[in-house]
Amino acid sequence: MSLQLRDIRKDYPTRSGPLKVLDGVSLTLERGDAVAIMGPSGSGKSTLLHILGTLDSPTAGSVQLDGASPFALNERDLAAFRNRRIGFVFQDHHLLPQCSVLENVLIPTLVNRGANRIEMTKSAKELLDRVGLANRIEHRPAELSGGERQRVAVARALIQKPALILADEPTGNLDRGSAGTVGKLLLDLNRIERSILVVVTHSAELAALFPKRLNMDDGRLV
Repeated sequence: MSLQLRDIRKDYPTRSGPLKVLDGVSLTLERGDAVAIMGPSGSGKSTLLHILGTLDSPTAGSVQLDGASPFALNERDLAAFRNRRIGFVFQDHHLLPQCSVLENVLIPTLVNRGANRIEMTKSAKELLDRVGLANRIEHRPAELSGGERQRVAVARALIQKPALILADEPTGNLDRGSAGTVGKLLLDLNRIERSILVVVTHSAELAALFPKRLNMDDGRLV
């Protein structure tokens, strides 16, 4: 299993001409790799993450995940690919307030008509145990701390056993202690699951935990 980016370019049209955001980004990551990407605001970090997550398409270049080229798929197949192969953790946890912790973790599985609900529920409970929330599965997000809500988001990202985990400023809204807990949790679960983990962050403390660190500078990875 690998992730391969080849000469990724991204331009946005403006009245004065194309605005270049990514300028020939190439990257290869293998199963089990974990990388933190840092850089100033506006350097292209989030745009790169959106392309990795197939939420945005490149102007030029190619992306391959586990031998598949997601941008060659039609819209329906791309949505299914994204749901099954990619897990997302955002700065804001995006938990549904009316749902329990367990229900929130199970949300990505709901579109899989062939999924075994008993097995999925068992997997969700096991994940919540691993993130330290086994005793909170019936709670609502409002009853959790910020760090606990983000741990639920991590469990949700892993429920489909995706090949790629993407985290955009996952500790940005957390206090120092909770940030360290979530960062170490992401890396621990990455080692267990042997997925590919890519984190975009402004936090030097979070980046320091990662075995691989890259900087985005003016649309290029250095």
